[in-house]
Amino acid sequence: MDRAEKREFVTWLNGALKESGSVVVAHYSGLTVSQMNELRSKMSEAGGSVKVAKNRLAKIALKGTDSESISDLFTGQTLIAYSSDPVTAPKIAVEFSKANDKLVILGGAMGTTNLNADAVRSLASLPSLDELRAKLVGMISTPATRIAQVVKAPAGQVARVIGAYARKSEAA
Repeated sequence: MDRAEKREFVTWLNGALKESGSVVVAHYSGLTVSQMNELRSKMSEAGGSVKVAKNRLAKIALKGTDSESISDLFTGQTLIAYSSDPVTAPKIAVEFSKANDKLVILGGAMGTTNLNADAVRSLASLPSLDELRAKLVGMISTPATRIAQVVKAPAGQVARVIGAYARKSEAA
């Protein structure tokens, strides 16, 4: 890689890290090429990315980002996993490290918050944004479904429901 390519890579990585919701740093020494490709594909499917960069270039790329304070994690053979969703990169990295002990999570960052390895594992146990959205939609649609069921009921059942609510409010 010549100087211009390095400069371009650092600029690109800096932009990617600024846009990310979380960053995970891990050692990958001993992983085979096929295992690395598997990690990359799993991360890509989930909406994240994995990059292997020289530590010096990664430290330069971190400057000016919220994750700048994790530059001390870059020693040895390190990779960077990042995603716009704060839970995606930690979740995929932790799942992959459980199956492949050669991937050792060192820590990471979520915004300006530094995360040690245990904090990354804790973050990985949280539901993703998509899962939270699905739960929220389910909670919102449940009352509407119940109202629709009551409205569809015969008039006698509706009258009984209204009468029950009237008796309940009189008793209170």
